Amino acid sequence: MRLRLALALLAGALLTQGAQAGNDDMHILIGSYTHDSDSPGILRLRFDPKTGQIDPKPVQSLTSDNPSWLVLDDKRDRLYATHENGPADADPVGRVGAWQRDAKGDYQPIGQAITLGDEPTHASLSHDGRYLFVSNYGSRPNPGGSLAVVPLAEDGRPLPVTQITAHQASGVHPERQRSAHVHSAVPSPDGTRLLVSDLGADRVFVYRYDPRHAERPLRPDEPASIELPAGSGPRHLVFHPNGKHAYLALELSAQVAGFDYTDGTLTRRQLLDLKEADSEVRHSPGAIHTSADGRFLYVSDRGDYNHIIAFAIEADGTLREIQRRPSEGREPREFAITPDGRFMLIANQLSDSLVLLRRDPDSGLLGETLQTLTLGRPSDIKLLAPN
Repeated sequence: MRLRLALALLAGALLTQGAQAGNDDMHILIGSYTHDSDSPGILRLRFDPKTGQIDPKPVQSLTSDNPSWLVLDDKRDRLYATHENGPADADPVGRVGAWQRDAKGDYQPIGQAITLGDEPTHASLSHDGRYLFVSNYGSRPNPGGSLAVVPLAEDGRPLPVTQITAHQASGVHPERQRSAHVHSAVPSPDGTRLLVSDLGADRVFVYRYDPRHAERPLRPDEPASIELPAGSGPRHLVFHPNGKHAYLALELSAQVAGFDYTDGTLTRRQLLDLKEADSEVRHSPGAIHTSADGRFLYVSDRGDYNHIIAFAIEADGTLREIQRRPSEGREPREFAITPDGRFMLIANQLSDSLVLLRRDPDSGLLGETLQTLTLGRPSDIKLLAPN
């Protein structure tokens, strides 16, 4: 009797340990392009941070058209995606989709809305969770790109666009800047402003956010924009965790700009070339993120180069390059660093691969390749813990 009791207690302890180990797993959301791949749209995968391995069998697949950018509302367990549709796609209408996470951890669809523009390529959530700010890239010169404001219902459903804004193109690049191309819209750390990078205009536009004006919550700030070098093509902007600095990937000029940030004003302090002066290799910076501790900045450089470039962030916010690491694939469109800082995941869009690298949290350096998974046209990565 005592032996059976002991065995039962031991079995219970092992089951508890197993459950705890399982709960330590992370889940990864992968958005992808579907118009030229076999991807269903969004995949949820399980990642074990102890072993540094991703389970290739999806926990969940969400069927959707070209969900190229994902937005998490962690407070409300919701997921949003831009459906980067345009004239060349089976569904030519740009949209945003929404899902609610249920008690089992699965995402259930709750609605869609049209973004009133072509190729919505980026979106962000207002700090109060009331709006999505959608960047319609708009590859066609006419009508070009635009910024759309999508209100959200109390249950998270996207509602019809209530405000849309377009900018004047710079026209410097004969093909890429014939019209505006809004590439990202990022709320300020305090949520009172929205900073909009327009690749076609060579400017970052600054809007004040005031939800008291429910249908038109954005209005131009003073100054209304920050001018960048002619033909530079601003793409994505990221704030330092301390909110005092910001960094911007310039896609067309293959540069990274560093700024001080104060009350809506970006003051440029650095402009760093990613391309060597005598090189003919095509560079195209894309994703840009800081580490959670604010000590390092990483930029994906695509084109023919296909590297992740790492910078140390000095105490005054300036950047110092420390490493160039091949992405182990083509077109590293996005990447993500795990919360413990020990791993980086890279979405290599044109080689249909998700690559997992080891990372040293202390030095910021990227190490060995731990795993490569075949995934159709991955474009974005978001990390979340299971329910």
